[in-house]
Amino acid sequence: MNSESWQVKATILLVSSLTIMSMITISASLPDMTKSFSYLPNAASLVKLVLSFPGLFIAISAIGAGLIIDKFGRLKLLGIALVLYAIGGSSGYWLDNIYLILAGRALLGISVGISMTIVTTLVADYYQGKARQKFAGIQIAVMSIGGIIFITLGGFLADINWRVPFLLYFFSILILPFTYLYLKEPTKYLEVKPLDKSIKSPKIIWFVFINIMLMWIIFFIIPVQVPFYLKSLGVEKNALIGIAIASSTFFSAVSAFSYSKIKDKLNFQQVFCLGYFLMALGFITMAISSSFLMVILGVIFTGLGMGVLIPNANIWVMQLAPIEIRGREIGRLTTFWFMGQFLSPILLLPLLKIISLAQLFYVISIILIGLSLLFFILHLKRKK
Repeated sequence: MNSESWQVKATILLVSSLTIMSMITISASLPDMTKSFSYLPNAASLVKLVLSFPGLFIAISAIGAGLIIDKFGRLKLLGIALVLYAIGGSSGYWLDNIYLILAGRALLGISVGISMTIVTTLVADYYQGKARQKFAGIQIAVMSIGGIIFITLGGFLADINWRVPFLLYFFSILILPFTYLYLKEPTKYLEVKPLDKSIKSPKIIWFVFINIMLMWIIFFIIPVQVPFYLKSLGVEKNALIGIAIASSTFFSAVSAFSYSKIKDKLNFQQVFCLGYFLMALGFITMAISSSFLMVILGVIFTGLGMGVLIPNANIWVMQLAPIEIRGREIGRLTTFWFMGQFLSPILLLPLLKIISLAQLFYVISIILIGLSLLFFILHLKRKK
C-alpha cells in the first residue's frame, strides 16, 4: 500500500471528518429542541447534554479501542464503528424520548471513540517526521472544513425542523466502502514484537493529556453556549447561529493548514502559548460583543487558536509514544480530548446560575491568558 496515494489520504481524512461532526452538527437545533422538550424538568440542561453526551462514551471507549488495536490490529473494528455511527447519530430523528436520544448519542460516542483512535494511530503509523507533521495539520483542517459543511447544513436544516440535522450522520455509510478498498494494516506495525509491559512513554505525556482536556473544556463553550448567547443578542435565525459556529471551525482550518510551517519555526511550548493567546482574544471580544458581527470576530480568534493547538497536541503525543503502545497512548489522547468536551457544560452550568454568559467569557479569557503565560515560561526554561 502506498500511504502517499490520494485515495489513502482522502479515506483517512473522510473518517477523521466524522469526529467533529459527531458533536456539533446539531448545535443550531438546541434552542428549538429545548422548546420541544420544555415540558420536562431541566429541559435546557438535558438538551445541552445531548450535544456533549457522546464525549463521555468516546472517552470511555477510546481507551479500550487503543488496547485492542495494539493487540489485534488497526482496522478490524473500523467498519463496525462506521455502521454504529449512522445508527446512533440518527437517533434524534427517529426517537421522541429525550432519554432514548441520549442512549443513541452514547452509541454514537462509542463509534467515534473507536474510529478516531484508529485513524489517528494510522496517521502515526503511515507517516513520519515532516510528512507526519504536515498531514496532522491537514487532518485537523479537513476535520474543521467538514465541521463547517455539516454545521452550516445543520443550521439550514434546523430551520425546517430541529430533527432533520440528525439525518446527516448517515454520511458514515458513504465512507464505509473506501475504508475496505484503500486502508491496509501498516507494515511497520506488523513487524513490531509482542507487547512488552515494561515499555512506557515519558511522564510528560500526562501533562499533554491534561492540557488537551483543558483546551477542549474551554473551546467547547462555542458550540454549546454561543447559540444561546446569540439568541440573547436578538439573533433568531438558526442559519445565522450555524454560520457563527462554522466561522470558528473555518478559521481553525485556516490555522491548521499553516501548522506545519508554524511548527518549523516554533517549538511545542511556543505553539501552545500562541494558540491560547489567540483564544483569549476571542473570548474577550465575545464578552464585549453587542452584535452578531462582534461575536463572529470573537469566534474567528478562538478558531485560529484552536487550529494550531489540536495538531500540536496530537503530534507531541505521537512523538512521545513508543510504537509498541502507540494505540494505547492515542486512545488516551482521544479519551482526554472528549472528556473535556463532556465536562465542559457540566462544569460551566453551575457558573451560569450565578454569572451571565458575558461574564463567563471574561473569566475564560483570564484563564487562557494564564495558560499562555504558563507555556511561555516553560519555553524560557527549556531554552535555558
